[in-house]
Amino acid sequence: MPQIEVNGKSYETDEEGYLLNLAEWNMDVAAYIAKTESLEMTDNHWEVIHFLREYYDEYQIAPAVRVLTKAIGKKFGAEKGTSQYLYELFPYGPGKQACKVAGLPKPTGCI
Repeated sequence: MPQIEVNGKSYETDEEGYLLNLAEWNMDVAAYIAKTESLEMTDNHWEVIHFLREYYDEYQIAPAVRVLTKAIGKKFGAEKGTSQYLYELFPYGPGKQACKVAGLPKPTGCI
């Protein structure tokens, strides 16, 4: 089973680097995964990550990109509720890449 090591602790991942145990996620793990994804995390990135985790806690599923875009716009303002904004933050896909950093399972339908 693949794994990553952060601060001396090992975390199991799938073959694509998604955490297998959502409960093990923390900010240090997220920062490590972000670094492996070549992301420089800003407050805007963390805003999306925390939003995704809250959404997942409530609905037990990661939102589709269209749903995510609409929900982000509703919560943080129309200027942030665009797919262009989300793709600027997460160039490999706001669903797939942001979920990975957030410690969530790979969204269904993502290749």
